[in-house]
Amino acid sequence: MASSKPTIEERLDRVFGIKNTQPERDQAAYAASIPSSLTTADVYIEEEPTVKEYLQEIAPSWNDVYNYVYRLFPFISWIGKYNLTWALGDTIAGVTVGAVVVPQSMAYAQLALLNVEYGLYSSFMGVLVYWFFATSKDITIGPVAVMSQVTGNIVAKVAESNPEIPGHVVASCLAFITGAIILFLGLVRLGWIVEFIPLPSICAFMTGSAINIAAGQVSKLMGIHGVKTREAPYKVIINTLKGLPRTSLDAALGLTALFMLYGIRSLCSYMAKKQPHRQKLYFFLSTLRTAFVILLYTGISAGINLPHRSKGEGYPIGILKKVPSGFRHAAVPTLNSTIISSFASELPAAVIVMLIEHISISKSFGRINNYVIDPSQELVAIGVTNLLGPFLGAYPATGSFSRTAIKSKAGVRTPFAGVITALVVLLALYALTAVFYYIPDAALAAVIIHAVGDVITPPRTVYQFWRVSPLEVIIFFAGVFVTIFSTIENGIYTTICMSVAVVIFRIVLSNGRFLGPARIRTLQAAHGAASPSSASETKLGSEKIEEHEISSRTGFLPIQHQDGSNPAVAVESPYPGIFIYRFAEGLKYPNASHYMNHLTETIFKQTRRTNPDLLGKLGDRPWNDAEPRKLNHNEPDNRPTLKAIILDFATVNHIDATVAQTLIDVRNQLDRYAAPDRVDWHFAHVESRWTKRALAAAGFGYRTPQQSAVGGGDGPGHWKTIFSIADLGGSDSPAKAAAAIEGRQESEAHKGDDIEHLGAGLDRDIPKNPRSERLVAVQGLNRPFFHFDLQEALDAAIANAEINSSVSEKVA
Repeated sequence: MASSKPTIEERLDRVFGIKNTQPERDQAAYAASIPSSLTTADVYIEEEPTVKEYLQEIAPSWNDVYNYVYRLFPFISWIGKYNLTWALGDTIAGVTVGAVVVPQSMAYAQLALLNVEYGLYSSFMGVLVYWFFATSKDITIGPVAVMSQVTGNIVAKVAESNPEIPGHVVASCLAFITGAIILFLGLVRLGWIVEFIPLPSICAFMTGSAINIAAGQVSKLMGIHGVKTREAPYKVIINTLKGLPRTSLDAALGLTALFMLYGIRSLCSYMAKKQPHRQKLYFFLSTLRTAFVILLYTGISAGINLPHRSKGEGYPIGILKKVPSGFRHAAVPTLNSTIISSFASELPAAVIVMLIEHISISKSFGRINNYVIDPSQELVAIGVTNLLGPFLGAYPATGSFSRTAIKSKAGVRTPFAGVITALVVLLALYALTAVFYYIPDAALAAVIIHAVGDVITPPRTVYQFWRVSPLEVIIFFAGVFVTIFSTIENGIYTTICMSVAVVIFRIVLSNGRFLGPARIRTLQAAHGAASPSSASETKLGSEKIEEHEISSRTGFLPIQHQDGSNPAVAVESPYPGIFIYRFAEGLKYPNASHYMNHLTETIFKQTRRTNPDLLGKLGDRPWNDAEPRKLNHNEPDNRPTLKAIILDFATVNHIDATVAQTLIDVRNQLDRYAAPDRVDWHFAHVESRWTKRALAAAGFGYRTPQQSAVGGGDGPGHWKTIFSIADLGGSDSPAKAAAAIEGRQESEAHKGDDIEHLGAGLDRDIPKNPRSERLVAVQGLNRPFFHFDLQEALDAAIANAEINSSVSEKVA
C-alpha cells in the first residue's frame, strides 16, 4: 500500500519535536464497531474545524462591506417611500416637540452652568443631524437634565483649576471628545457593550440623578440665594432647608408654575379617560403645557419687572435677561491638552451617561412601537451629533425620555420629524430671543423639577425587581444612596461594579447538578371525550386523563430536586459508580475548578477506592491523602467503585485552555482513584465543533490504546459503541413518510419502529426503519464518547461498565 505524504501539521510536529497526542485516525478501527445494518449508508466521520476555516468565517466579504456602508445611512432604505401621510404625522410631531424642546433646552443649559442659548444650539444640532443615521423614529436628541448636570459638574471643576477657560469652551470640548469616543464604538460595532449595564443600574442612575437635580433646583424655585447646588444632594437639601427664611418673591412664581404643570397634566389625563373620543386633543393640550406655562409666567414676570427696569432699579424676580439671536458662538471647538486633561477623569462617566440614556430609551420605544433599533448605529448617530454640534457652540446631547415620549404619542412616522423640530428651534433662535428676556428663573426651575420627576422609578417597579431578583433591589438602592450622598458619577460606578460583581459571583460560585433518570409520561385531560384505543385512562384529581404510550420517555432530573421538581418523584443514581453532571452557568476558566471540586468531592463521598492496596505504605502516600491511617480490609464498604462520568454540555458553548487542563487533571486524579480500573468520560449535548476539537485535543471523546489495553482490551472492538441514528433526508424523510403512513391508514404493527439508540455487539438485532431505506449516524463515529443526548451517553456508560466488570471478573 502506498504511503501517504505527511501533512503540514505532521511536518511541523517533527520540526518542533511536538509529540502527537491525537487519537489514531485509522478509520478501519472504528468501522469494526459499526452495526452491519448501517452498511447501506456512508460512514460519517466528523472532521475537526481548522483555523483556516475559522478565519474564513470571520473574514468580511464584499457583500459584508457593502452592507456595513449601507447600514451607516439607514434613511436610504425609507426616504424613497416618503409620502404625504408620513409628512403630516412628522410635521405635527415635529412642531409639538419643538414647542417643548425650546423651554427645556434653555432650562437644561442653566444646569450645565451655561447661558441659555447654548441649550438651543445643542437642540438644533441634535434634531437636525440625527435623522441621517437614525434607526429609531421616536428618539429626540438634545440637552437632557442628567447630562446637563454632569456637564455642569465638569465645567465647575475646570473653573476651579483653570478659571481663565470659559465654561462653553469646556462644554464644547467635552462634547467633541465624547462624540469621538462614541462614534468609534459605533463604527467598530460595539453597541452590545451597553448590555453590560442592567436595568436596575439604569433605574438607580435615573432615580438618583433626578433627586440630585431636583434638590439643586429647589433653591432657585424658592428664590433662595447662597446655596451651593454642586455639592452632594444631601448637603444641598440641608442648606436649602436652612435657607427657607430667605425665600423671595420668586417662590410665588416657581411654586405656582410647578403646581400648574402638574395640574394641567392631571386634568388632561382625567378628561382623556372621561372623554376617550377627545383623547388626542387632551394629549396635545398636555404636551403644550410647558410652553404655555413659560409664556404665561414670562408675561407675569414682564409685568412685575418692567416698572423697575424703567426706573433703572434691580429686578425683584430673577430673569434670563438678554439672549443673543442666531449662532453668535459658532466656531471651531478649542481642543488642547490643558482642557482635556482637566476633565479626563470624568470622561468615562460622561460617556456612560450618554450611552445609558440614549440606548435604553431607544430600545424601550422600539419595543413599544414594534421595531428593532441597531445599538451600534445609534452610537454612530449620537457620536456624529456631538462631533458636529460644538462647531455651533453645542454641549453634549443625547436622547431625551420626555421629548421622545411626546414625539411617539404625537404620531411621528419617520425620523425626518427632527428636521421640523430643528426649524422650530431655528425660529426661536432668530425671532423669539426678545421674548426670552423676561423668562423667570423660578419658572425654568419648575420645568426642570417637573421633567426629572417623570424618570424616578415608581415603587411598583422596585417591587417587581424584588420579586424577580431580590439581590438587584440592593443594587438599586445602593446606586440611589451613593448618588444622593456623593455624586452621580460615583452612583454610576457603584451600580455597574456591583452588577458585574454579582455576575462574576454567579459564574464562579455556581454549583452544577447531579442528575438521575426518571420515567416520564405525558398526560392529556380528556374532558369527557372517549379515549382512543392507543391510550389508557387514569385519574388525576377530578380530571379524566388520557395516557399515551408513545409519550413514555426517560427524563433526567436533579437527584436532590434543586430545580423545584416534585420531591415525590423518585430520582436515583443512574447506575452504581456512574455520575451524570450538568453545569449550571457554562464552563469557563473562572468556575472550572469550583465545578470540578464539587464533582470530585461528591464522587469521593459516594464511591470507594477500587484497590486500596495501591496506596502503598503510609510514608509513600501523598501528605494530603484523605484515607485513614490504617486501612481495615475486614470492614465491608458497600459503596460502588467509580466507573464513568457523564458531563452534560448543554450550557457549554466554548472551553478554554484552563478548562481543558482542569479536566485533564481531574481525569488523572480519578484514574489513580479507580486504578486498576479505568474511568470513562462521556459527553452529551456538545454542540460546538470547536468545543469538540478542544476536548479531543485534551484526550477526550475516544478511547486511547492505553485505555483499551486495561482489562484485556486492545482496540475499539472490545467496548460497545452506542450512538444515535436518523433517517436519511429527502423523499423518504420522516415527515413525508409519516404523512404517507397516515394517509394509507397502516396497521398498528408499523407504529413505534423508530430506533433511538443502537449498539455494536449488542445481543439484539437492529429492526429496519419503515420510514427510510437508509439510516445514518447523527454524529461522527470517530469519537464514540461524544453523544447526542444523555440517554445515549448513559446507555453507553452502562454497557461499557458491564463489559469492564465481566472482564475484571475473568482476570480475577
